[in-house]
Amino acid sequence: MDITSAVHTLTESANTLFILIGAIMVLAMHAGFAFLEVGTVRHKNQVNALVKIMTDFGISAVAYFFIGYYIAYGSHFMAGASELTAANGYDLVKFFFLMTFAAAIPAIVSGGIAERAKFYPMLIASGLIVAFVYPFFEGMIWNGNYGFQAWLETQFGAAFHDFAGSVVVHAVGGWIALAAVLLLGARNGRYRNGRVVAFAPSNIPFLALGAWILTVGWFGFNVMSAQTLDGISGLVAVNSLMAMVGGVLVAMLVGRKDPGFIHNGPLAGLVAVCAGSDLMHPVGALITGGIAGAIFVYMFEWAQDKIERLDDVLGVWPLHGVCGVWGAIAAGIFGQEAFGGLGGVSLMSQIIGAVAGVVVAFVGGLIVYGIVNAISGLRLTEEEEFNGADVSIHRIGATSLE
Repeated sequence: MDITSAVHTLTESANTLFILIGAIMVLAMHAGFAFLEVGTVRHKNQVNALVKIMTDFGISAVAYFFIGYYIAYGSHFMAGASELTAANGYDLVKFFFLMTFAAAIPAIVSGGIAERAKFYPMLIASGLIVAFVYPFFEGMIWNGNYGFQAWLETQFGAAFHDFAGSVVVHAVGGWIALAAVLLLGARNGRYRNGRVVAFAPSNIPFLALGAWILTVGWFGFNVMSAQTLDGISGLVAVNSLMAMVGGVLVAMLVGRKDPGFIHNGPLAGLVAVCAGSDLMHPVGALITGGIAGAIFVYMFEWAQDKIERLDDVLGVWPLHGVCGVWGAIAAGIFGQEAFGGLGGVSLMSQIIGAVAGVVVAFVGGLIVYGIVNAISGLRLTEEEEFNGADVSIHRIGATSLE
């Protein structure tokens, strides 16, 4: 009995440590979001990029703790600390891990609406998104809420499979961002006489640093989505690796060695492999990541050149929104046993689940940002935008000229 009790205690403590390490790795990814945006925006908006990622994380944690987590999982933490420490506080750390996922939604949006958005209205919108829109869909997929997954399983033989959030996190974030970007409109001077004017990134080394931080943290994002130590799989790790390098190489080729495309390539591959990283053969993951790298380059260029209102600064809609949808579909293809996968997945369920995520995200984004826009406006004045968000909002620049 003592040995059994000791093993049980060791298992609980190991699981708590496992998911805590995952939470810390995903927390570190937010530094990646910050530096990716800092390096991509113009110099006069670098401080704003850093401040948005930090404050969005703060509001996300509070919104998810008090509202969002309950909507998604029906659990709350309004109990005594003695009760919360059960199983080494595993439930608390699980919340921490999932909250870092939730906070990725405003971080994704931040890159799309950069350089022209007001501060507090966007912060309030971030809180509403994390409190209500994101957990509504998260609960549908990861907790079986509203009977959606049960219906898919009955109709098509398998529920919607999204192991680490290609759709639940990334596509949802990307399509919410699309709603915000369209409501904001393009940056002043971005389009002249129907042609796009290039705004060069301010700092390629910072952009690259952000991409590397995100890439490293992503292995916590994917592998630790098992949530317990006995669920850990080297297949998830290697599939993540193969999808990442597939994204790099294809983005290099189709993006003509452009450093912005090359450093977003691994992110595109990793977004796409999240859904099926626990099912695919590594070759399937490589193909999935490579296609995602091409999708990002072509969709980014198409959106910038063809749709004037769609001034998506970091390309978060193609990167997270479109590649996330591709990832769900790829899981339905390369997860099949015929392609070397583990099986147990339905392509039709993957398509329907992805479409559901797109609808919830885009409509939810339009509602939240539309309401905030109607009440307070989302956009800086022309003068504030010309001077830059750093000086206009924060009263300080990124570097001193003295």
